[in-house]
Amino acid sequence: MPKDLILYTTLGCTLCEKAKAEIWPLLEQFQLRLREVDIADDSQLLDRFETRIPLVGLGDPGDVCGWPFDRQQLREWLLRRLPEL
Repeated sequence: MPKDLILYTTLGCTLCEKAKAEIWPLLEQFQLRLREVDIADDSQLLDRFETRIPLVGLGDPGDVCGWPFDRQQLREWLLRRLPEL
């Protein structure tokens, strides 16, 4: 079963659309499924990430890859966290 790659986002985030273009090509390689989380729905995430989105993570909000990133930077970040692939 694929693990979730979480995109921390919010409504109207234009940078988030750019981030998705970097994310999509890596999902299959790392056997990941993209799950978008709207930070506006969680006050703790909103406090933490309000001025930092888009960010991606694997479930730990303390360990995220923040924008700006390109496909290679995200790939390296994922390789450090998913070494079995």
